[in-house]
Amino acid sequence: MKQPPAGLDGLIAGETAISTLDHGLHLRGYAIEDLVHGATYTEVAYLLLHSELPSSEELADFRAILAEAAEVHSAVIQLLDELPLHVAPIDALRTAVSALAHFDEQSNETNDAANLGKATRLLGQVPLLIAARHRLTRGLDLIDSDPELSFAGNFLSMLTGEIPSASHERALEQSLICYSDLEFNASTFTARIVASTGSDLHSAITAGVAALKGPLHGGANEDVLDLLLTIESPSRADKFVRDAIAKKRRLPGFGHRIYRDRPDPRAIVLKGICRDLATTDEHRRLEEVADALEAAMWSQKELLPNVDWPTARLYRMLGLDAELFTPLFAAARVAGWSAHVLEQQQANRLITPRAKYVGPPPRTFVPLRERG
Repeated sequence: MKQPPAGLDGLIAGETAISTLDHGLHLRGYAIEDLVHGATYTEVAYLLLHSELPSSEELADFRAILAEAAEVHSAVIQLLDELPLHVAPIDALRTAVSALAHFDEQSNETNDAANLGKATRLLGQVPLLIAARHRLTRGLDLIDSDPELSFAGNFLSMLTGEIPSASHERALEQSLICYSDLEFNASTFTARIVASTGSDLHSAITAGVAALKGPLHGGANEDVLDLLLTIESPSRADKFVRDAIAKKRRLPGFGHRIYRDRPDPRAIVLKGICRDLATTDEHRRLEEVADALEAAMWSQKELLPNVDWPTARLYRMLGLDAELFTPLFAAARVAGWSAHVLEQQQANRLITPRAKYVGPPPRTFVPLRERG
């Protein structure tokens, strides 16, 4: 058997019409830059689920369905309230998404219509779950979903209790678009594997959240902020990188399995948004430290930043706690995960790869009494 690449790196594991990393990043054929600058997250979510951008009427109907879906059974809210305080928000989200299935009448249905309905409901429910857990752990009243606000504006409102500024609303919207899908990444492939068994959408999304938690995947954005705050000054960046290389320590926010020798287009577009948001001394200093680290990483390791690098700064500038960064990623990726589950089950074949065995050769069994 041929030696497989480590981590299945670069191995084509299937076909998809949802997104591609060839020549940048395209979702259903549209360049990510065009979507970030010209669309809303709701339009992109519709695009991922329905294959085409919505008309004005279709978008209005979709927004109405999302608004109607933005409610969660009281038992799930109670569960979020009773989880121990040490439970991380991403873990609470994983538990809550699984619990949602018990209150969805279509939970175990896997046809296209049922999956689309559940996906749309989850899009409306996941931000509510994240905001509810965030506010409950701080003893704050929950904020009702506001159908008059955009997806991003409503999300920020439920988290902070305040109507966001137009610039903050748009910045979050653009980050969610960047996080919405990325071909066969670890969490998406996890969701597709679950879907390939014939399991339900909630199970696949729960598995996706679980995979996203890892620091080598979605959890990296929290570590990026810790890194930036640790360095504090641009003058310390070069030595910090040199020391990290000497100790063979990975720095979060740099390097990508696909975007190795070319920039991550999401990182480029979000960097510009960070520049626009950096209106305070603290935020401008954060950008200066980020620039210095980027230069040091390129000169010493020839590594480029990935999407987590600017996103951590962007969320900091929006006044959001670091523990919310990965759940925000998950909320954005629900659309992509759901689209992949739909695609997998439309022409399904159970995903069952082989493994190259590297254990001992066949051995003779020795009964316990003879083993001493």
